[in-house]
Formats: sequence, structure tokens, C-alpha cells
Amino acid sequence: MPGLIGKKIGMTSIFDEEGRNIPCTVIQAGPCVITQIKTVEIDGYDAVQLAFDDKKEKNSTKAEIGHFKKSNSTPKRKVVEFRGKYDELKVGQILNVDFFSDDTWLDVTGLSKGKGFQGVVKRHGFSGVGQSTHGQHNRKRAPGSIGASSDPSRVFKGMRMAGRTGNSRVKVINLRVLKLIPEENLLIIKGAVPGFNGSYVIIEK
Repeated sequence: MPGLIGKKIGMTSIFDEEGRNIPCTVIQAGPCVITQIKTVEIDGYDAVQLAFDDKKEKNSTKAEIGHFKKSNSTPKRKVVEFRGKYDELKVGQILNVDFFSDDTWLDVTGLSKGKGFQGVVKRHGFSGVGQSTHGQHNRKRAPGSIGASSDPSRVFKGMRMAGRTGNSRVKVINLRVLKLIPEENLLIIKGAVPGFNGSYVIIEK
């Protein structure tokens, strides 16, 4: 099984043996229930479907309630598929944070914080157009020229300009597991993880 679904709790810091302060992220990883096992014969591909985080039945559709009842589970908020064939897993099986181990390396995928529509200085790190002298009064955070005039007479695709920033799928690789707290299903990993506190993340080995 490649991974689990988790929820970002927040950031903290711990001290190592040498007294260095290490920033780390706390993630609630599990319990995740296996709600479906897909096969090539029936679905066209092999995959394992995991679900995480309970929600009330009154907030669920009848289709969702029926789907989760097949695995003797309550309705969940987050459902993720992991591609691959895993013969050792069964529908209804529950996976917890002890699926991982101390001092391993993980990849974490999440949805980055949305910043809305932003200019080029915040979005791409531009320095703006020159100084405030020589008659300029409102150009400090402007993008400047975006292309030539007669040739090519157009703006090239991929030009860095103002636009929507954040709220995109981001994967951070090779994050080290510093500590496991199995009784609370907490995973403490070194470094930052994309997303706001309370957002869902996908943790992969």
C-alpha cells in the first residue's frame, strides 16, 4: 500500500539530540478505511480506494451512504484512490498511522493556499519598474514590457503576468518522519506541507 489520507493540523518545532530547533508539521494520518478495491476485470484498472474523516449521514447523499455501507463504514468526507494491485488488503480494513515507521521518507501532496488575483511582484517576485524618480509616480509594482511591437506582434505563451495565485496541487517530496504518536494517529514530519490548517493531504511512501 503506497500511502494514507491525512489532515494537516499545524506546524510546531522540536529539538534534536544536538539542541537544534527543527520546524515540523503535524499531520493526523488516519484512521483510513478501505471502501473499495478496483480490479482490471471489473473497472479496467487496479486501485485501492481509501476514505477518511467522518461526516453526518444527513449531509450525505443516499448513493454515498450505500457505497460506504458496503465496507461497514460511516460516510466520509475525503475519498482517494491509490493505483496498484495489493492482494493483502481487504474491503473494510482500517489503516492507521502505524502503517508508517520512524525515520522514513515520505511524499506529501496537498492544495496550496489560495492568494486570489495577484500582481507580478507577489506572484513571480518581480522588482517592479525602476525607481520612483524620473517622473514615474505609479510604476513601482508594474510588470513593464510584455513583448515586442512589430515582430512578433503578439505575446508569447507562458509570459509571467498577473493572475490567480495559489490553490493548486503541490507535491513536496522526501520529507523525513521525525516522530509517530500512534494513540492519536499523529505524524510529525520535518519541514512544511502545502495547504492551510485543517486541509486534507495525501501521504505516500
